[in-house]
Order: sequence, then C-alpha cells, then structure tokens
Amino acid sequence: MKVRVVGCSHHNVPIDVRERLAFSPRQSQAALEELRRKSPKLEAVLISTCNRVELYMATENATALSRAEVAEFFARFHGLKPDEVFEQLYERTGAEAVRHLFAVAASLDSMVVGEPQILAQVKQAYQLATEQECVGPLTHAAFQAAVKVARRVATETSIHERRVSIPSVAVADFAQQIFERFDDKRTLLIGAGEMADETLRYLRDEGARDVTVVNRNAGRAEELAAKWRGRAVPWDRLGDVLTSADLVISTTGAERPVVSLDLFREIEPARYRWPLFVLDLAVPRDFDPAIGQRPGVYLYSIDDLRTACQQNRHQRDKELPAAIRIVQQEADRFMAELHHRATGPVIRQLKQGWQKPKEEELHRLLNKLPELDDRGRDEIRQSFDRLINKLLHPPLESLRRESRHGIPHALLDALAKLFQLKD
Repeated sequence: MKVRVVGCSHHNVPIDVRERLAFSPRQSQAALEELRRKSPKLEAVLISTCNRVELYMATENATALSRAEVAEFFARFHGLKPDEVFEQLYERTGAEAVRHLFAVAASLDSMVVGEPQILAQVKQAYQLATEQECVGPLTHAAFQAAVKVARRVATETSIHERRVSIPSVAVADFAQQIFERFDDKRTLLIGAGEMADETLRYLRDEGARDVTVVNRNAGRAEELAAKWRGRAVPWDRLGDVLTSADLVISTTGAERPVVSLDLFREIEPARYRWPLFVLDLAVPRDFDPAIGQRPGVYLYSIDDLRTACQQNRHQRDKELPAAIRIVQQEADRFMAELHHRATGPVIRQLKQGWQKPKEEELHRLLNKLPELDDRGRDEIRQSFDRLINKLLHPPLESLRRESRHGIPHALLDALAKLFQLKD
C-alpha cells in the first residue's frame, strides 16, 4: 500500500508557473480519464486551485507514478517540456503525504491560513475523481479522513476567526491601501463562482454600492447580482463596463486571459487614463500581465497578496501548534489503520491456518477419552486455545511492533513463506 503526492504550490513556485500547470474542471476530467486508461490500478485525485496543483495517488500493489512520470504527464497535457516542469514539483510519500493532505484540507498550507474555500475545493476534486472512477479504498479513506481533520481544526481551534480567505484579505487588507472608500467607486466583478460571491460580500461590508457582475453564464451573473443588489451585464459588453470601472476583481476559471492587451488597448482611449485598480484572483490569470504596464493601471495578481497574507498568518501563529497537533494525531491514526489493514490478512490467515490442525487433534484426543465429562472437555479445549495463542504470540507481536513504523514488507514475506500462506 502506497500513498504519494506530487505537485507544486504557492510555497515553491510563482503564479506564472502555477497558471501554466493549472487544470480547469474540464481539463481535470480529461486528465483523470487519461490516467485511468493508462494506469487502471492507480487511484488518483487531482487538486488544482489558485494556490496549488497536486496529484494524489494511492495503490494497493501497483507502483504509483514517480515525480518524473508526473512531470512528464503534466508537461504533455499542457504542451510543455518535461524538464521545465520537473524542477517545479515536490514529492511526498507515505505518512508525509497523508500529513500534507490533512494540512491542505484544514487550510494550514494555504496562502491565507484558515481560508474556508480550500475544504470545498478538496471535496470537489475528490468528487470529480469519484465520478471518473479514479477513487479506490485508499483514496476514499484518505480524503474522508482529511475532511474529518478539517472539521476538527475548525471546531477545536480559532484559526478560522477574523479574515481568513483570499477575497477578504484582498478587499479589506489590500484594496483599502488604494481606496479610502468604496461607496463612490464603480466596481466590476468578472466571474460568478464562490470566490466572486464571497468577494461581493466583503465589498458590500466595506461600503461598495455600484456593483456590476459579468459572467459567461448570464443566469449565474443575474443570480449573483440580485443577491447583492448589483446589476448583471452580458458577457459581450465586458469592454463597455471595463471602460467605466474604478475597481475590477476577476475570479473566473478561464483557461486563458479574458482581458487581453489588445482588448484593453481598444478601451484605453475612452478611460482617459483614469486610475484602474485590478485584483486578478484567478489562476490562470484573467488579465494579461502586460496590462499592468499601461498608464494609470494598478494590476495585482494573487501572489501580490503575499505580504497581507503573511501578516494575516502572524495573527494565527498562536493557534497553529494546536491545529498541527490535530493533523499529526489524525495522520498517525490513519497510518496505523493503513498498516493494520496491510497486516490484517496475514494475521487472519495465521490464526485460521492453525485452527484446522488444532480442531483435528482435539477431536482425535477427545475420541480417545470418552469417559471425560463436559467440564474436562472444556478444560482441554481451553488448554489447546492457550497453546495456540502462545505459539502465535511472538510472530504476531513482531508484526504489530514493526507495523507501527511502516508496513513491514520483509516480515510479511517471511511469514507468508514460513507458514505457506496464500497471496
């Protein structure tokens, strides 16, 4: 049994790398389908968010993909060279991989520690993998345990208090450095997903009144605009509303920029160099980075929020040890269960294998002693049981002891050969 994760995150690569490796939901589905065809015994869950791209793998007997193989897979899928990708990826295996998954789900590995969105994203990734028939007993157990860890951290620590999401930090800690007030600003929101919804909530709390929502799905744009007393505009009018906006927050899941440099140049004369503040919270980015070089444009990506997020994290440092202890406790429990699962069949076969000769000898002996009463027969049975337990105790205790530190493959193989156990 093996558990492995290979990927990259905001800790080790910048946004211009992450966006090249990011998977949209449609791409994630295609990638999982390809993995299932090429490695039918491999369990796989692909998590792709603004902060990370990670492939979680688990196998009962087969070998999980190596870091080099995952790099080649990512590169081929996105039209990149494998050597461009390999150095950007980290790899964690066994207990380290499980702890990492638990920390990710509990939002201890996020840019904004304690953000609530990551758990939903982990669940969505797991659900998609389930639909693509890429989930098996190991990934099921691991991701169910990860959800449990996230809930424990949320209920047993205060790490989710105060501002804990990318939108909240973007609006309250970052945009306020540019604007003293929002009630007189024309705000444009591009996208209508969960992050867009949360961003509008914080904008309203800060006083924003003039809010326009643009989304490719007009129905979702209208629904979100109605919820927050804004107005929805058709997607083909993006250029028009961009011309009059003061503040733009973009959160789509598009695979390429929705605002290109050419589009911006078309509307630029009508803006008369009026200042435009853009928070591009999407990965891949929604705005061509070159737009940030145009006069009067202040374009910030999700990585530009790092300073504000670090300050946010300092406020939570006191709660981190308790949250990390929960992750460690649950990871230890999960690995113990995993190791027990690996050794369980051997233990059962050992016990069952000795039952038949015990019963045969017991039957033979009792047939030779017909004068024994029920009490005597019970005493003999108990003696046989105690003898079997004492004989089995040393190998089973060795197996249990070794399994605390990992799956004892060598010992399992030795016991299987010694006692002629089945595969």
